[in-house]
Amino acid sequence: MQIPGVAHYWLLNAQVPLSLLKEAVPGAVPNRDNLVLLDLEIKGGQICQIRAATGIPPQGIPSVDLRRGQVWPCFVDIHTHLDKGHVWPRTPNPDGTFAGARQAGQEDWAKMEQAYGRDPERFREDLYRRFSFGLRCSYAHGSQAVRTHLACENPQVMEANWEVFVQLRREWAGKLELQAVTLLSLDAFLTSAGEKLADKVAEVGGILGGVAAMGPELDRQLDRVFALAKERGLDLDFHTDETDDPGSLTLRHVAAAALRNDFPHRVVCGHCCSLAVQPPEVAHKTMALVREAGIAVVSLPMCNLYLQARNPGHTPRWRGVTLLHELKALGVPVMIASDNCRDPFYGFGDHDGLEVFREATRLLHLDTPYGDWPQAITTTPARIMGLTERGQIGVGLPADLVLFKGRGFDELLSRPQHDRVVLRQGQAIDTTLPDYSELDDLMEKVGAALSPKK
Repeated sequence: MQIPGVAHYWLLNAQVPLSLLKEAVPGAVPNRDNLVLLDLEIKGGQICQIRAATGIPPQGIPSVDLRRGQVWPCFVDIHTHLDKGHVWPRTPNPDGTFAGARQAGQEDWAKMEQAYGRDPERFREDLYRRFSFGLRCSYAHGSQAVRTHLACENPQVMEANWEVFVQLRREWAGKLELQAVTLLSLDAFLTSAGEKLADKVAEVGGILGGVAAMGPELDRQLDRVFALAKERGLDLDFHTDETDDPGSLTLRHVAAAALRNDFPHRVVCGHCCSLAVQPPEVAHKTMALVREAGIAVVSLPMCNLYLQARNPGHTPRWRGVTLLHELKALGVPVMIASDNCRDPFYGFGDHDGLEVFREATRLLHLDTPYGDWPQAITTTPARIMGLTERGQIGVGLPADLVLFKGRGFDELLSRPQHDRVVLRQGQAIDTTLPDYSELDDLMEKVGAALSPKK
């Protein structure tokens, strides 16, 4: 489809998920997929009018007939790991397990340190180029906001990560809204270094977070993190229960800590995998606390399907995802996101919100009926990230849209939709994806760092 290179035009016969409309449109009746057929007027980079489709082109104004193709707001990807991304060619995960991923991830940082020696600029360049590669993919696929977790265990890695993040947030301003979260063991926040990290995060406008692990010190660690965040007015974002161990209850501990500390800001918990393998009464008790604490939950369907229940020589028996339907039924805000891409934790992925929704629909049965599940990769994460004008379609909002030829969800989710058109402020952007060969020199240089010397 060809979008006119003018500031004022109409999109005709567009099917829009009802749940992604900011306000109801008079006369627009949803079909069985909960899609409504609309005409949208774009002017000066905004949506200035929405009406039930008439099939009549307006006189004197250019128009494009989308022929019932779907129109979505741009995606909001609330859980990624851009600092680790696109290292698989140099540091694969040898057995595909979670333990193997952790070991390989640590190995890649060690390779970088050895390859670049005491040259922090080259270390940052490697990080910057891979981080940028991921953002370019996200933007081309139609994302308008991304939250990434940044490794903070190693001082050199932490410093480089935050410097690169601040630089890229500035460079991508107006195109991608970027947010960053600390990623480290929560026991670090019991130290003076942890307090300094919290100060740094507050200074750059980040989010506190980390990996919650069962143990006798967990509640003490959580109370300290909540106190640091409360004192500095920061949101929190945790990795919880990324395991198939039914005895892992860190999500429940986070919820209890939020209530105990009367925490006034947003809290997100990602993964929450063990919830799906716990007895119903155990899971329900946790979910009730999560609802009471106002915590939002994000499932990472592709990465957790890849990692969880992996046992060489055995077929996996579960999908690795959390109880998204049950949480949603209780009123808990639920979301889906990309997570890792082409690194030891997930050997695939392309930072594509549609791929996330497609695979989540298949794995989590978000279909028949689709209901308001499209909000899980758009409206809900936008709200949780504090982005009030993102992730929805409405009069007066920016014309940041993704146009697909796919009509019903059976068409939309059956093909990759590589021919999609992405509009930012009403104008079509270049959706050419970066070539993997751009990173070849980084793969060769760092990949050889720990090879045996001849």
